[in-house]
Amino acid sequence: MVAFQAPLMAPARPTVRPMMSAADGMEGAAHETGFVVWDPLGLADLGSPATLAFFRHAELKHSRVCMAAFVGWLVAVSGVHFPGLVSFSNGISFEDLSKLPPLEQWSALPAEGKFQILLAIGIIEHQSEWKLKPHYMAPGGKPGDLKGLKSFWDPVGFTKKMDAAKLERQRLAELKNGRAAMIGVISVLIANSIPGAIPLPINFPPGGLVLPF
Repeated sequence: MVAFQAPLMAPARPTVRPMMSAADGMEGAAHETGFVVWDPLGLADLGSPATLAFFRHAELKHSRVCMAAFVGWLVAVSGVHFPGLVSFSNGISFEDLSKLPPLEQWSALPAEGKFQILLAIGIIEHQSEWKLKPHYMAPGGKPGDLKGLKSFWDPVGFTKKMDAAKLERQRLAELKNGRAAMIGVISVLIANSIPGAIPLPINFPPGGLVLPF
């Protein structure tokens, strides 16, 4: 007598689901990465949504600083300068500073001038962290949004005439240009100190890296 035997079932294969990143859907993914988030180290998943908002805000802040810094570097090496004196008490003119390499220009700036610049930066930083509500790390906040600082952000009103699609395109352009500027600032800082660091025949001013203070 042959006992009834149920047919053998093939073991079920585990369902392979694509890995999702906390940064999926964020602005910044474009042609360069195939319109997907490029985060090979998984940095976007290190913490909470507030942590990710902090990362994006820091990226935008560094992007804006580096865009200004790279333009400032180009102006400094070109010799373009304001007329008159930068310090009446020390008799230092803008022309005197323009003859120095960029970082040496900062070193030659009187302490009072450095303090004024750092104070202005500190005020902007304080206002952007404490005055804007909701905070960019809180629910409803938006990293990089400085519209609450009306006297500082877009005083001419360029963004008021842009529709939503145009604003989205401009935000993406800001991110991409800011990332390029961060690379650009690093390149000019090391180019003269490390021969062959960048593959461009640019004649950077002598002096290499100089301490900012």
